Amino acid sequence: MPSTTGPNRNLVNAAFMAGLFAILGALAFEHIGGLYPCPLCLEQRWPYYIGLPMLAVVILGWNRLGQTVRVGLSGAVAALFVWGTWMGIYHTGVEWDIFEGPASCSGVGDDAVSLDMLGDLSGVRIVPCDAVQFELLGISLAGFNAIISAIIVILLVRSIIGQVRRGR
Repeated sequence: MPSTTGPNRNLVNAAFMAGLFAILGALAFEHIGGLYPCPLCLEQRWPYYIGLPMLAVVILGWNRLGQTVRVGLSGAVAALFVWGTWMGIYHTGVEWDIFEGPASCSGVGDDAVSLDMLGDLSGVRIVPCDAVQFELLGISLAGFNAIISAIIVILLVRSIIGQVRRGR
C-alpha cells in the first residue's frame, strides 16, 4: 500500500496551500481592503478556481487514485498555472507600459466607453488594468501572482517527476 505522506505528496500539498493562500489573499484585498479587481485580475483567478479543486481531488484521493490519474490531474493543474504565470507577467507588463493592455480596461479603444454606458454609473467601479493599486517592495499584486503561479508550477512538476521516477 502506498504511503500517505512523502515528498511527492508534500509537494502537491505545498502547491495547494500556496494557491489557497494566494486566492484567499486576493479575495481579502478585494472584500476587506477595498481593492477592486480589473478584468485582467479577474482572469488571473481562473487557474485557482479550477486548479485548486482538482488538486484537492489529488490530495484527498492520493491512495485511491492511480499514478496515471494523479500525474494527469497534477499536469493539468500545472498547465493552468503556466497560463496563470503568463497572465501575471502580461498584466505586470501592462502596468509597467511594456505591453499594450486590452482596450476595454487600459486605454481608450472603440469598445472602452460608449455614450449609452454613461447613463447610470452610480454603482459602477471602473478599474484600469494599467494602474497599480497596491505594491510591496516594488512588486504589484499581478507580479506576486506571477511569482506564486510559477512556484506552484515548479512544485507540481517536481512532484510529477518524483512520482514517475519512484512509481508513487
